[in-house]
Amino acid sequence: MSSHDRSLYLRYAEALRHPNDFSTAVAAFFAANANINAVHPFNELQGADKYLDTFLRPLQQSLDGLYRRDDIFMAGQFEGQAWISSTGYYVGRFARDWIGIKATGTLSYLRYGEFHRLEDGKAVESYIYFDIPELMIACNQWPLPMGPGVKRGYTGLIQGPASRDGVLKDATDLAEGQRSYQIVTDMLNQLATMDEAWRPYWHDNMMWYGPGAFGSFVGIEEFASFQVPFESQFEGWSGGTKNNGMTKHFTRYGDGNYTCSGGWPSLTGVNVKPFLGQGPTNERVFMRVCDWWRREDSLLVENWVFVDVPHVLLQLGFDPLPNWQSGQN
Repeated sequence: MSSHDRSLYLRYAEALRHPNDFSTAVAAFFAANANINAVHPFNELQGADKYLDTFLRPLQQSLDGLYRRDDIFMAGQFEGQAWISSTGYYVGRFARDWIGIKATGTLSYLRYGEFHRLEDGKAVESYIYFDIPELMIACNQWPLPMGPGVKRGYTGLIQGPASRDGVLKDATDLAEGQRSYQIVTDMLNQLATMDEAWRPYWHDNMMWYGPGAFGSFVGIEEFASFQVPFESQFEGWSGGTKNNGMTKHFTRYGDGNYTCSGGWPSLTGVNVKPFLGQGPTNERVFMRVCDWWRREDSLLVENWVFVDVPHVLLQLGFDPLPNWQSGQN
């Protein structure tokens, strides 16, 4: 990852920190024909103009004073490709309806996470996540009770790293980044094990910042009270590190004490118990998931997680955004 690639994205991020016309920044960062994948209801957006017209401009029209706050930014290599990623919040006053969510007239936050593969100084392939359920819950418009099944934790504004060092503007020690990558990779390989073999990789007082429909948890025991039942909702629960032939991480790399990873899809399993108040359908479900982790020494202490929950719910037969049509607020 060159310093030029890092600075390219930092210029793009800087432009989004101020309410203005974002079109120049989008054109400078994305290739004109970039393959941009965003969570439901946006899904595949072919080209920079499509991303601008379908997501960014409508969001700017709905959230007065829209700007973006970045909490983590990191860069690295995966399978010989250059990647950058970031996560944080879009912020503004929710003045006009957006994707079927009714405006509240109040300060609102939309959590985002994104990954971009770079070629010749442009983003050519992107995966962009938004925590739409978190926004809907904050607006008292989430249409589902949790019902039986997964425990829900705290839902609300999620903080950036406790160490306040998540925006990595300069290159970091490659050995430290590789160490971060390996710890996360080894931990992921131990998920969905009968003896919960993932536990030794985590600090006892870790923080797991989950998507709005799941919630966030403090401490390894509280996290386990969510994770273990979550795995049991799906027979053959399996992820992108398992070489299952159905899921794969599009990227995973370390940068200093941070690691990020994402898959499209990243998780799969057959839904055999009620989940998010739906089912069981006894059908295979695929989940678009991404993560950022921070470690201290050899233990993971913070984990920011996105799941494309509306996309999952559609597979379970429920549409949480029935009042939105493509191209309309």
